[in-house]
Amino acid sequence: MIQDFLATHDYNWIQMLIVAIGYLMPIPLSIIAFNLWHHYRTERFIMGIKWVLLEIHIPRDVIKSPAAMELIFTNAFFHKSKKGFWEQFMMGAPWMWFSLEMVSIDGRVHFYIRTPTRIRDLVETQIYAQYPQAKVIEVDDYVFDIPQYKKGGNWDVWGCEFNKTKADFLPIRTYKNFGDDMKTGIKEEFKIDPITPTIEFLGSLPKGQQMWMQIIIRQNIKTYHSHRTGKHVDFYEAANEYIKDLLAPYTRTLKNDDATSSLGKMVAVPKYLEPVINIISEQLGQVHFDVGIRIITLSDKRLCTNDQFNNLRRDARLIFRQYSQPFSNELNRINSTQFDAPWADPTGLALDKIKKRMLDFYRLRTFFHPPLQYSIKYPAALSIFFPSNNPQIIVMSAEEIATIFHFPGMVSETPSFKRIESKIAKPPSNLPV
Repeated sequence: MIQDFLATHDYNWIQMLIVAIGYLMPIPLSIIAFNLWHHYRTERFIMGIKWVLLEIHIPRDVIKSPAAMELIFTNAFFHKSKKGFWEQFMMGAPWMWFSLEMVSIDGRVHFYIRTPTRIRDLVETQIYAQYPQAKVIEVDDYVFDIPQYKKGGNWDVWGCEFNKTKADFLPIRTYKNFGDDMKTGIKEEFKIDPITPTIEFLGSLPKGQQMWMQIIIRQNIKTYHSHRTGKHVDFYEAANEYIKDLLAPYTRTLKNDDATSSLGKMVAVPKYLEPVINIISEQLGQVHFDVGIRIITLSDKRLCTNDQFNNLRRDARLIFRQYSQPFSNELNRINSTQFDAPWADPTGLALDKIKKRMLDFYRLRTFFHPPLQYSIKYPAALSIFFPSNNPQIIVMSAEEIATIFHFPGMVSETPSFKRIESKIAKPPSNLPV
């Protein structure tokens, strides 16, 4: 049939190629149109979500370990669900996310949780279940007290995001790796709380400086490409494959004498790999979340010098250093609002854009669903005008998140850290009416 067509029509190869492209063009155009539609529907759905910002006032006598916060994450924030084609792509319904925030404003330390209003009651009850003396109140959003960044304005802004330096399956150092120090029942004066350095640093900021930290979480839906099957697999399957790849050089198949069948496999794990295998295996029993971590430092030029601001942003980069575990993993700074070489941003336009983007993303708590213009990876030549520092999603267990975000016990005595001095209790039932 093709030979007959070519024999009756005088087409050269270039014309044939153009015709073929014309017939095939609807396929990529349809894919692009579908993705644009999905992005549009998702943004419309997100615009309809109502949010509330809750501030948690911590009681003075917190004697529980971060395991209490781990339980809150599992019960209040892990909403395991599957979405069908209609719900996900036609309605644009995303998986719900939450923002855990530690903030220092002029040296006053605050704990916030931003949640959809329809889940507020669940969040509050789970906090009160673990910390009965705490106080949860709805507050105005502090992020709008600072104007949008403007070159030459009154505020200096620097921000960055964090990811893991190694694979998601390798955890950072958690509170359980600090030995028995964080167990409930240990006297407070003997505890070493890993969050204390962070609280002390936030409480040391002078008037005119602020530091915002947000940890945005949702149920784990991140997938990984399997080199064994060529398919996309979930976190747990990918972790098992990662372990098998680590052990592959040390695995030997035992054969029968006639070499016609195998008796099994023998794995000789070297000593230096044992801690890695053990820590991955332990983490597989945890509930996992997709996580985005972002910090922003701000300095009022009218109250603080440029040197003070530079010191603040340099110190902020080390805020998670105590959670590093050399044989396992650590948190690494990425997407900083700076350029290390003058030729990287000759016009100065990119720096202004990425600072505004960082501040807007923080205000909107945007991580899993960035706007369309930031969802596209532009060529390096265009990054001056369209910076595409896309947020990078990592996976962390509830234990890891509870390590970097929990209410400190009495071991933290930072003067600027506001606590509730008295217990909140119900009145006795026998009061006269």
